[in-house]
Amino acid sequence: MAQAQGLGKKYFKAFLKGFFVAVPVTVTFLDRVACVARVEGASMQPSLNPGGRQASDVVLLNHWSIRNYDVQRGDIVSLV
Repeated sequence: MAQAQGLGKKYFKAFLKGFFVAVPVTVTFLDRVACVARVEGASMQPSLNPGGRQASDVVLLNHWSIRNYDVQRGDIVSLV
């Protein structure tokens, strides 16, 4: 019984270490490199959500290109 508690404590410590490393890395990646967003509504038709369907499209927002001023004609830019 005591060995099982020690084993559980070991796995809990390993989980916390991984959690406290993974969360800041993930937040930094989503803030600086890229993130995933949903496009809903008719504002971007016909490029996104074609045909007037009610489902939403999922897009990858590239933060890296904006930080390097690498925007070309024809690119879709999202402003918040």
